[in-house]
Amino acid sequence: MGKVKYHFNTRSLSVEKVNETIWDKLKKILRIALAGLVFSVIVLLIGYTFFKSPKEQMLSREIEQYKLQYEIVDDRLDKLSSVLEDIQHRDDHIYRTIFEADPLPRSVREAGHGGSARYMDLEGYDNTELIKNVHQRIDKLARQLYVQSKSYDEVFEKAKNKKDMLACIPAIIPVERGTERVASGFGYRIHPIYKTMRMHTGVDFTARTGTPIYATGNGVVKKSERNNHGYGKMVKIDHGYGYETLYAHMSKLKVRPGQEVKRGEVIGLVGSTGVSTAPHLHYEIIRNGKQVDPVSYFYNDLTPEEFEYIIEKASRVNQSLS
Repeated sequence: MGKVKYHFNTRSLSVEKVNETIWDKLKKILRIALAGLVFSVIVLLIGYTFFKSPKEQMLSREIEQYKLQYEIVDDRLDKLSSVLEDIQHRDDHIYRTIFEADPLPRSVREAGHGGSARYMDLEGYDNTELIKNVHQRIDKLARQLYVQSKSYDEVFEKAKNKKDMLACIPAIIPVERGTERVASGFGYRIHPIYKTMRMHTGVDFTARTGTPIYATGNGVVKKSERNNHGYGKMVKIDHGYGYETLYAHMSKLKVRPGQEVKRGEVIGLVGSTGVSTAPHLHYEIIRNGKQVDPVSYFYNDLTPEEFEYIIEKASRVNQSLS
C-alpha cells in the first residue's frame, strides 16, 4: 500500500489529503530522469575533458612510441646519408680519378624514380607526410646505393688491368701507428716559427728520432738530399701515373737518386732537420704537379672508422710542426 500524502490548506486552515494523478507521478519521474541525465552529461564532459580513458592512455603511449621510433629511423637515415656522401666523394675524387674514369654527374647520382603516384597508397592517414618522407628517403638511398654499386663495378673492371698502377699509387701511411701520430693536417695552419697563417701542403706525423719511414708506393727515387728551403734531409719519389711523394726533416737518408723502391721499403729515418720544431715526418703527395691532401690516399691502411678518425684529427690541429 502506497504512502498517503497530506498538505496544509492555508485558506481553510485544515489538513487535506493529496490525491496524485497518474500525470503528476509521470511528471515527477520525468523530472528525476532529466536531472539524472543532466548530471550524467556533466560528469562525462568533465571526465573526457580532464581525464583519459584506459584506451586513450594506451593509444597515447603507442603514439609516443611511434614518435620515438620515427626519430630513431630519421637519425639513422641521416647517418646513412652522411656515410654514403663520403663514399661518393671518395669514389669520384679518388677511385675514379686513380683509374682515369670521369666522376659521375650529380644528375646521375640524384636521378629520380617514380612520381607522386608511387606513394598514393600512403595517403589518408593522420601521419601521411611523415610516412611519405621516410619512404622517399629510403627510396633515395636505395637508388644512390644502386648507382654507387654500378660505379664500383666500372672501377673494378678498370682495376683488373692496372695491377702495376695500384702498386705504384701512394696508398699507405709512411710511419707505423700513423693514426696515433698525426700532428697536423693539410690546409692553412699557423707556422710554428713565423707565427703566420700559411698553407700546410702535407701531413705531419710525430715520432722519435730514428723511427723508420716507409715508401708509400712503388717508384723511383727522384731526390735524396739535404734541402735548403726548410725541408732538411728529404726524399722525393716518382711513382709514375702523375704521382710523386715527398718525405722531409729526416735524420738519415736510406736511398739514393735513381734507386727503385717498393711500397713498405724503408727510405729514411725520422728527424728534425731543416725548419722544424720537433722530431717528425712531413709527408706530401703531389698529383700532376699539385699538392693534394694525403689523408685521402690512406685507403690501404685504414678501416672506415679509422679513416673518419684521422680526418677529424688532422683538421683539429691549427698549427704545423714545420
